[in-house]
Amino acid sequence: FSQATRSARSVYRGFSFPRMDLDALSGFKDPIAALDEEDADKAAAAEEQDARAKAEIVHIRVQQRNGRKCITTVQGLNQDLDLKRILKVIKKQHCCNGTVVDADAEGKNMGEVLQLQGDQRANVNKFLVDNELHPADKIKIHGHG
Repeated sequence: FSQATRSARSVYRGFSFPRMDLDALSGFKDPIAALDEEDADKAAAAEEQDARAKAEIVHIRVQQRNGRKCITTVQGLNQDLDLKRILKVIKKQHCCNGTVVDADAEGKNMGEVLQLQGDQRANVNKFLVDNELHPADKIKIHGHG
């Protein structure tokens, strides 16, 4: 063997093994890891789309207080809307009182929620659809009655 070949090979008990060049390994890319990254990106995009679709749904609920008293809560309205103005119009049209509650301040991750006195589910639904604030198929009315 030549001097260069001897230095590039290591000899172990009479056998010669070629030495590995670690720089040659740096260009290696694992094809399975690339698939895992693509799957993770697709899964993250799907979760984001599902969260956005769930966030687009407006939930109108009635909650029983004491005795015959109840309140109507409206959750999931677009935060770009002026909720105080919407509330003012609903209160005037349907002769009820109400308030805007910041549920994030109470430790719940619901954003701002409208609260109205009495069972106003049908009235709120009609108001949102008539004024084109939200599509009818994206409004979920909870409860019975």
